[in-house]
Amino acid sequence: MKIAILSRNANLYSTRRLKEAGEAMGHEVDIIDTLHCYMDITSSRPTVRYHGKELPMYDAIIPRIGASVTFYGTAVARQFEMMGTFNVNESVAISRSRDKLRSLQLLSRRGIGLPRTGFASKPDNIKDLIKNVGGAPVVIKLLEGTQGIGVVLADTAKAAEAIIEAFMGLKANILVQEFIKEAGGADIRCLVVGGKVVAAMKRQGAEGEFRSNLHRGGSAEVIKLTKQERETAVNAAKIMGLNVCGVDLLRSQNGPMVMEVNSSPGLEGIENATGKDVAGMVIEFIEKNAKLHATKTRGKG
Repeated sequence: MKIAILSRNANLYSTRRLKEAGEAMGHEVDIIDTLHCYMDITSSRPTVRYHGKELPMYDAIIPRIGASVTFYGTAVARQFEMMGTFNVNESVAISRSRDKLRSLQLLSRRGIGLPRTGFASKPDNIKDLIKNVGGAPVVIKLLEGTQGIGVVLADTAKAAEAIIEAFMGLKANILVQEFIKEAGGADIRCLVVGGKVVAAMKRQGAEGEFRSNLHRGGSAEVIKLTKQERETAVNAAKIMGLNVCGVDLLRSQNGPMVMEVNSSPGLEGIENATGKDVAGMVIEFIEKNAKLHATKTRGKG
């Protein structure tokens, strides 16, 4: 098969591993810089052009679209879908998962466990907003933040009010969430491929750090999931409509709570922690499912 990986950096671990895995399994794999694609949008013959040439017809694409280029990246992925190319993660599902507020609303509607979350626009709602999520300490998140950037823990109500007012003064969209103290600065990353959790790791924040992201100095170790945690991760992926994703969970006294569903999860941390060939599993999923015009909308919203 001919497979294209949409990625801005061919040297990234995840991009390299997917290419290596695909070629090791006998496929032709190209890495395409998403922002260098441009589209011929026509009802008769939609195409994608790249460096002055029309791209060949691919059997499948693997979108590795960074958060900062979501709008253009999903437009390119959608163009491939119009051409009949199988997309591992459909463009609408990527957009759905990247909108943190929308994704939480969709998960909540389907009964998925979530930290208590508030969202508001006007500063005069701040005191009640904090109270409604259980009071301080609270976690304040920029809607557009990634890899733990734009996530702040406010220990007191006064600190929370000051931080929220500052963000609102900058006209930034924010979420305010209850702080799950019993999680102890750790979360669980579940890697879901084709409706199954294929690997899982516990990420522990560095000393004095409540964020567990590996980019922020956190550590990772293999972990055994409970049945409820596994089901929660699979259901969250299905609701988002994602075939390949990372689902981040917190262990709370009320059961597993979903923090985020990531449509372009990094493979380095989880492959190193678990020793599993996750990239190979993604290619196997493509082998079983890639058919012309097989991409279709999954999930709702």
